[in-house]
Amino acid sequence: MPNTSLASAAVRWLLSFAPHPVTVNWRERFRSCVGALCGIAVTGVSMHFLIGADAAMPLLVAPMGASAVLLFGVPASPLAQPWSIIGGNLVSAVVGVTCASWIANPVAAATLAVSLAMCAMFALRCVHPPSGAVALTAVLGGPAIHAMGYRFVLEPIAIQSTALLCAALAFHALTGHRYPHVAAQIRQQGAAPTSAFTRGDLDAVLAKRSEWLDIDADDLEALLRETQMQGYARALDQLTCATIMSRPTAASTEAANAGPRAASVNTPIADLVPLFANHGHHHIPVLDAERRLVGMVTPSDLIAGLHRHVQRSRFRAA
Repeated sequence: MPNTSLASAAVRWLLSFAPHPVTVNWRERFRSCVGALCGIAVTGVSMHFLIGADAAMPLLVAPMGASAVLLFGVPASPLAQPWSIIGGNLVSAVVGVTCASWIANPVAAATLAVSLAMCAMFALRCVHPPSGAVALTAVLGGPAIHAMGYRFVLEPIAIQSTALLCAALAFHALTGHRYPHVAAQIRQQGAAPTSAFTRGDLDAVLAKRSEWLDIDADDLEALLRETQMQGYARALDQLTCATIMSRPTAASTEAANAGPRAASVNTPIADLVPLFANHGHHHIPVLDAERRLVGMVTPSDLIAGLHRHVQRSRFRAA
């Protein structure tokens, strides 16, 4: 039995390596591939005319291939935005050249270059994964790259990064794609979500998108559900006893004297839920600042208050 359980755990672990399905349709995939072709072609041709075919430097550096995948394949990713590629590549090139100049051991220089490049990109908010390869290229690119010194930052890195970015801007504009990626404007709603969603709803929405989001669907679902719960919690904090209580009657005044815990008019209704759920209270008296009874809250009042709040939220969102 222990061996069977171990084998099952091993199989589940191996299955976790299976790739997640790509939600982007084949038309969009083809468009991305054509974009990468155009981007790399424009970058290479630009270097040919600006620097010349006989220049002692590469007309294309390897990190540009990785950048093209991001700019054309995942243009909605924060890692693929203009400042990410320009800032990330330039700062990584500076770090790489500096480490190559100051540290003789190539392994030590490469290790420190990638680490410091990441720190700089985080600090400047320009994280771009291919930029780590830019730092490595500055260190391990060979004598021709080392001989360039800090000129490596301008040519080829700055020129190629700019050419690839310009190609991406033009290509996405010509094909009706949104780039740089700016989140769609959604009307601000000061209320909590009015209904839950299912995984089927999420999959249906993702299937309608024309771009690949740089986040796993499971993580996105978990994030949305946490956001929804946060919205419900905020709504409960905003609603107070004053907004849902019913006016006291002679019978409720007598019941209030029976000793249940009292609340103030400003008490959030979230504080009342445990009293109903865990302590079995059927009513909670509401007192004003002078400790006078001004209302009562029952489970029915709580439900009715939440219902009215949801209806008002829907009306404001319409």
